[in-house]
Amino acid sequence: MNKVHHTAIICSNYQVSKKFYTEVLGLEVIREVYREERQSYKLDLALQGEYVIELFSFPNPPKRPSRPESCGLRHIAFKVDDLEKIIAHCKNYDVIAEPIRVDEFTNKRFTFIADPDDLPIEFYEK
Repeated sequence: MNKVHHTAIICSNYQVSKKFYTEVLGLEVIREVYREERQSYKLDLALQGEYVIELFSFPNPPKRPSRPESCGLRHIAFKVDDLEKIIAHCKNYDVIAEPIRVDEFTNKRFTFIADPDDLPIEFYEK
């Protein structure tokens, strides 16, 4: 294996999630398609030109069982240069970050926000 290619996310409200991932997080749209036979959008998103997220919409997807300790993918994490800057940016969009914590093994600072479907998103300071 070389690296992680992308993370797939299923959202409950496509327009709300598209706005969150493109405007709040600033990811770039690579491709957007509507698949009529599945009543589903597929939005490919990039970070600094690199494909990272595949955002899907499907009619009536089941809710996530719990946050964040349900079985399966726990969260997605982005490396950032400055936690305070990303926290302030998110706050401008009424997205509130949890209190900053320190990783007990690396001594690096991190925090979490939630996407519109309550998917945990971590910002990890490099």
